[in-house]
Amino acid sequence: MIYFGLIGLGICLAIGLAAMGCGAGIGRALSAALEGTARQPEASGNLRTTLIIGAALIESLTIYALVIGILLLGKLPSMDVAMELFRMLAESGKPML
Repeated sequence: MIYFGLIGLGICLAIGLAAMGCGAGIGRALSAALEGTARQPEASGNLRTTLIIGAALIESLTIYALVIGILLLGKLPSMDVAMELFRMLAESGKPML
């Protein structure tokens, strides 16, 4: 039974940590691009292109985490199956670990 709880925890951690990391990465990239544009305005075109490519690569990590979360979600049993497992364990008297 702890297996199902660990899957749920893994889904939450995968998506949450990936989103936080990507948000921080995009923030740093945008900050550096704006600082570079302020120092050298004629290079703004190159910086913008590099920033867009970098942001797309950073965002792909979040999308991969979402896909992994959805795949793990498919490993969880339906509510009916989970309730039947809980009933069987409760009737057997074994600890629900």
